[in-house]
Amino acid sequence: MNNVSLGWTLGAAADAVEGTLVGDSGRPIRGVATDSRTEVHDDLYVALVGELFDGHDYVDDVLGSGAAGVVVNREAGIHSTPRIEVDSTGSALAALGVKRRNELDIPIIAITGSTGKTSTKDLVSAGLEGSWASPRSYNNEIGVPLTVLSTPRGATSLILEVGSRGRGHIDWLRPVVQPDVSVITNLGVVHLETFGSTEALADSKYELVAALKPEGVAVLPHNERSLHRGGRHRTITFGGVGADVRVADVSVDDRGLPTFTLHTPHGEFRLSLPLAGIHQATNAAAAVGVAIALDVDVAGFISRLEAAKGSAWRMEIHQGVFTVVNDAYNANPQSVESALRTVADMGGRSIAVLGAMAELGPVCEAEHIRIGELVGELGYCELVVVGPDHGYAVGFPGEARKPTNIEDSADTLAGIIEPGDAVLVKASRSASLERLALQLIEDAAP
Repeated sequence: MNNVSLGWTLGAAADAVEGTLVGDSGRPIRGVATDSRTEVHDDLYVALVGELFDGHDYVDDVLGSGAAGVVVNREAGIHSTPRIEVDSTGSALAALGVKRRNELDIPIIAITGSTGKTSTKDLVSAGLEGSWASPRSYNNEIGVPLTVLSTPRGATSLILEVGSRGRGHIDWLRPVVQPDVSVITNLGVVHLETFGSTEALADSKYELVAALKPEGVAVLPHNERSLHRGGRHRTITFGGVGADVRVADVSVDDRGLPTFTLHTPHGEFRLSLPLAGIHQATNAAAAVGVAIALDVDVAGFISRLEAAKGSAWRMEIHQGVFTVVNDAYNANPQSVESALRTVADMGGRSIAVLGAMAELGPVCEAEHIRIGELVGELGYCELVVVGPDHGYAVGFPGEARKPTNIEDSADTLAGIIEPGDAVLVKASRSASLERLALQLIEDAAP
């Protein structure tokens, strides 16, 4: 999956995963792969098993493509060589990540939170020259070890995005991560269906702080008091009044790009970001908290933030005959509110195209109603709800349009949109509204 030479032999890998090696123990390993569709020559292929796939089906294919060896479950009955047999290939991947983590003598920054993980990771990566960061949203029990394993020699720091679906998930990754700096972007109400309560949500995210090395630093949102638990670690806060890194005077231009002031222990800085969204100001404050934790020159760090590049489908602004704001990667109450406020401040008529916010549990209906009300309060001329409504239309003071599917949504919007309008497309990933956004972008082309 990468061009990094780990410098390990199959024998060393087998020792790391406490596996049984059958075949050549001295063959060198370039990297570790889990996807048989990628270049695997000289890689160690780990045959993972999921609900819809079984990597063991591709063992002969990857060996035929030049893989250095394969890691397989003992019970799978694989006889191809060279192979390392283990009780669990998932645990073996984590063990390989631990081995690589223990070889790294660079700062490790780990980021979690209900929203803003990826954007904060992108900003920290822009500010830290020579850093290596998680590609896309590699934030689970597979993506985190793979990111650690792919850290190139010469990297000056490693930035990990770490997700959680419940208590113990981050804790399970603790040996792989072992961060020098842990960042929690926020808590909010996302995934309450999974976590069950705000207390469980806070405890789960706090596992990343508990994973810190003894001399590590926690970078925490100032307003999330449930995360301020004292202990042995130094804490840097970010956010509003009273925070170590304070955001003030936020505005956005007609492209949704924010300009704001950051008040820090190292001075006051006026900053404009190339990433759209009001919420990016707070993400930038969290990133600056990392710079302070690592004793990096803050002025230089902030200057590099102005060249940051964001990830796909996150507040992508496409200007044409009308403007399309493609924020279809994910949705929760905080991110939807920020997106709505950003687009409303861009000027002209605003149209909201919203899909359901998933995994809100007991607050699902109330939060959808609240967002519907906000659409009206911000002066949006139209609300188009695609898929399950859950309360958007109840809160919206006008008459929400409810097309039956994405194709009907495109037809509905074609009869609504006028030149110069700004159209926000926002939903949880399960709604697949990126397809609608791409159609609108094509329609907006001059």
